[in-house]
Amino acid sequence: MEIYGILGHPVSHSLSPTIHNDGFASKGLGKTYHAFDVPVHGLETFMSCVRSLPVHGLSVTIPHKEAILPFMDSLTPAARDIGAVNTVIRTRDNHLVGDNTDVTGFLAPLAGQGIKPETALVLGAGGAARAVIYGLGQLGTTVFVSCRTMATGVKLARAMNATFVPWDDRSSIRAQLLVNTTPLGMHGPLQAASPWPFSLVGYRICYDLVYTPRMTPFLQQARSENLRIISGLDMFIHQAAAQFHLWTGQPLSIPRAAVLAASRLF
Repeated sequence: MEIYGILGHPVSHSLSPTIHNDGFASKGLGKTYHAFDVPVHGLETFMSCVRSLPVHGLSVTIPHKEAILPFMDSLTPAARDIGAVNTVIRTRDNHLVGDNTDVTGFLAPLAGQGIKPETALVLGAGGAARAVIYGLGQLGTTVFVSCRTMATGVKLARAMNATFVPWDDRSSIRAQLLVNTTPLGMHGPLQAASPWPFSLVGYRICYDLVYTPRMTPFLQQARSENLRIISGLDMFIHQAAAQFHLWTGQPLSIPRAAVLAASRLF
């Protein structure tokens, strides 16, 4: 049986096993999807195991989206340009190809609401932030990026034609769109945290990539201040459907109501 799974740390909150196993079953495919909780120091050993086991595809999440690059035999143009991988495909000749469906996932909810922001502030500088900035670049958006580590943020901004803003100065920026790509607000120890302990005056839309819980403190604040909000659940659904298609060649319609019901468990 072909094995697929989500690679990250932590992954206990992930809805990916539910979504993909349901998808495989609905298509009558002999495939199974698991959660692989692998800390940073265990990535090399895990990828060695992948080579020797019938692992045909991986979803990649925090903290491995950039760290996994050296373990790929090749990258798609999107993954190469972004500098991060969220999807691994094993080819028939056993090559591991790194791809990125985060861009598709991120842009789809914006397009669905007719949103094409002129300016955006992106919080965070990891693999997800790279995909977000890349996607916004396709829309012609002027992008500011802010993170805690200045050297990381400056390097990212230079590489992706964005403007770096020190973390302590992030409240000085006013843009149409504010995007959280950090794990702040995610189910677990960080669930009560928010990346934005300031007023949201001057912003129009808040987009949180965290999807468990669906309504993070960040989005709760945005709603209370009457801003438009986009949940990470919407991005998750679109990027997962794109992954499923890459692995199987088949489309997958993911009912939002079913994903929403599953997310309420967290």
